[in-house]
Amino acid sequence: MYQLKTESCFDSAHFLTDYYGKCENLHGHRWRVVVYIETAELQKAGQMKDMVIDFADFKRAVRALTEELDHMFIVEEGSLAPDTLACLERETFRLYTVPFRTTSENFAKYFAERMEEQGFKVSQVEVYETPMNCAIYRPE
Repeated sequence: MYQLKTESCFDSAHFLTDYYGKCENLHGHRWRVVVYIETAELQKAGQMKDMVIDFADFKRAVRALTEELDHMFIVEEGSLAPDTLACLERETFRLYTVPFRTTSENFAKYFAERMEEQGFKVSQVEVYETPMNCAIYRPE
């Protein structure tokens, strides 16, 4: 089995709904996203002969996804009152709404699914919210 790995990072703010501790308050992270792809066979012909994929394409795809979230306030859908959201938007906050609780575990799955939608054979995604703590997702 051949495997490639690349990584990217983004800075964003979030909070955890229905959580009682420090993370219930608005706070930020420099998230580090590490994506692994794999294949049993290398490509046989053309420019990518004897490669899994061109690293440039792989890196570009991961970085494009992290760029979408960079310097955003990531909000779980339904976690803020509509008037709060409207107020934030009037103040020109950059909001990115997701349909899940904004945990590292859910972000790892989110990145895996987004990469798979682009045709990448993802074997694992790691999402670090601190340099020492990460969540790992392996698609089945």
